[in-house]
Amino acid sequence: MEGDTRRKKIIEILQQESRPISGSEIAKRVGVSRQVIVQDIALLRTSYENIFSTNRGYLLYERDSKPECARRVVKVKHQKEDIVRELDIVVDAGGQVINVIVEHEIYGPLTGDLMVRNRADVRNFMRRVEEYQTKPLTDLTGGVHFHTIEAENEETLDEIVKQWKEAGFLTE
Repeated sequence: MEGDTRRKKIIEILQQESRPISGSEIAKRVGVSRQVIVQDIALLRTSYENIFSTNRGYLLYERDSKPECARRVVKVKHQKEDIVRELDIVVDAGGQVINVIVEHEIYGPLTGDLMVRNRADVRNFMRRVEEYQTKPLTDLTGGVHFHTIEAENEETLDEIVKQWKEAGFLTE
């Protein structure tokens, strides 16, 4: 099955399911390896498909924002103690943080879904980081990471990027 055809089939499978479906299960249905599915999901996400990763599999989600919302991937760098400030800038400006992506030297791009829309989400995320005594993905890359951010318009995204720049979070 060609890549484009396979990715359309993956979307069809996800649309038919109301529960998370594992990469292995999708792989069986389309006749490829789980790793191919992981790569296809990453490609689908860049095409603005609303795919949420859970510990039980993939699920389509509804966006809170308008379908024609603006979306941007921005490269940033900071330490763990700056996470709250970084996320607050986005939600205070009216945006949301869809995910965090790090480029690992061995595993390639690693993505963690965040879905942070407001300050309560920011605090809940940080509470979970502390509760589970985990390290953020950015620890793997010296603080360098990417965020996919969304807002109602490009002007809001420009304002978020401007504030991140003023905070010293942007990197080349």
